[in-house]
Amino acid sequence: MPTDCISYQKSGYFSKLIVDYLGEKPELETLYNRFPAIENFNKQIEEKNFNFNGNDNIKRQILVDVLENQYSKFGISELTKQNISLLKESKTFTITTGHQLNLFTGPLYFLYKIVSTINLCKELKSHYPEYNFVPIYWMATEDHDFEEINHFNFKNKKFRWNKESKGPVGRLLTEDLTTFFDVFKTELGSSNNAEYLKKLFSESYLKHSNLAEATRFLANELFGEYGLVILDGDSAALKKQFTPYIKDELLHQDSNKKVLESIAKLKDYSIQVNPREINLFYIEDHLRERIIHESGTYKVNNTTIEFSETEILNLVDTNPEKFSPNVILRPLYQEVILPNLAYIGGGGEIAYWLELKAMFDFHKVTFPILLVRNSAVLINEKQETKRNKLNISWEELFLKQQTLIDTKTKQFSEINIDFSEQKAYLKKQFEALQQIALKTDKSFAGAVNAQEKKQIKGLENLEKRLLKAEKKAHTSQLERIVQLQNELFPNESLQERKSNFSAFYLDAGNLLITKLIKELKPLSGCFSTVKI
Repeated sequence: MPTDCISYQKSGYFSKLIVDYLGEKPELETLYNRFPAIENFNKQIEEKNFNFNGNDNIKRQILVDVLENQYSKFGISELTKQNISLLKESKTFTITTGHQLNLFTGPLYFLYKIVSTINLCKELKSHYPEYNFVPIYWMATEDHDFEEINHFNFKNKKFRWNKESKGPVGRLLTEDLTTFFDVFKTELGSSNNAEYLKKLFSESYLKHSNLAEATRFLANELFGEYGLVILDGDSAALKKQFTPYIKDELLHQDSNKKVLESIAKLKDYSIQVNPREINLFYIEDHLRERIIHESGTYKVNNTTIEFSETEILNLVDTNPEKFSPNVILRPLYQEVILPNLAYIGGGGEIAYWLELKAMFDFHKVTFPILLVRNSAVLINEKQETKRNKLNISWEELFLKQQTLIDTKTKQFSEINIDFSEQKAYLKKQFEALQQIALKTDKSFAGAVNAQEKKQIKGLENLEKRLLKAEKKAHTSQLERIVQLQNELFPNESLQERKSNFSAFYLDAGNLLITKLIKELKPLSGCFSTVKI
């Protein structure tokens, strides 16, 4: 069944920067490499091929070795195994999305990111059959903001993992999630789909020692059959390839300078992230703190750890895994170690990537195509029947709630509540009076202006009173419309940001993911409505 589509620009849920980017505003052209259109991938492949492959396949072999090691304790689908092996070949490229290690996937849009990535690979293969395309999920294992990932919402209830956490979240032990699971599983019920979700949670979090392994298992269970390859960047072998960039950051702070150049071009927009002087963290199992350069010494913030220049450069060579790129440098790290063509992310992510191209150009690393991930609203059969019965369009459901109520009230009313015509007529009358006033004295002109404002205000008040009366007359119908919108847009926000996939899996089962794979089109540029 086809999806209904609302353009991102018209949905009302994207920032001015993303709307302008999607509209290919000329002023933004220097901030990205190529616009995400299927025909633009040909040049992207050529550039990345030249930039990444070089004279040998050492980078590719290291990547494959790391992936095989990271998957060594996990069951792996034939397609994923094949995709990992294909990464050795110079005609294989990746499409990457990244996400935090949110508990039980966190918000629903986690699924949309992965599906967008898988589906773009399929679409590219059909257009460029001589190449291979591998979907990558980059796990943000080195993030340290546990409060952002330690919860999810299920049927209007927040389930939170209460735990102290310091350091990279991927290394966080999951042994104390038994009590959390005991509470959550009682909410799931006892249907076949509920039993699957219980098993999925238990095997992910109670049978794996840390959050990185748990998240790998979970994502692999959900998407392994589609060939998804899951990568953990917290690897000494991978970071060894990034050491020249780490040293440059420590010695010259070039990323700060280049990102600030790009930010200067974004003066008409809200800035997503600001660079630090040094955009690196120092990490250990229970520590992730900024590296600061003061008076010739490199210090680890909020600790007594410090290094001379010689000592820290030696540490980069011997233990590169102790250096963790922040939000500014992580994209560069990703593109250095992957044969990547495009990054798929939400509006906020694409906004900060648009600050980075000058830094990539400086380091002579190919800047990926930036694609806004698919967004969707899931609607069940009962809700779709209600929508049709209420005769409410998707464009109307995307309106802010008060605007929706006003719009539908005016539709229901047999009276024309819009006094625009009367206000226009009144303004014409006062324009004529102004001409008379110009021939008399200034005090008369002031009186005319005051009277015009009073009359217009009076009409606006009448309009509001009439609208209020009509709302009262159509209360029952309006309440049903508001109820439906609240179901689909909880707390007047996007469903994908508030709900966890488990609430929909309970009803739809495996059909949830297969339907998303079938219907979400990554290059469509529209907000999809998917019937499940």
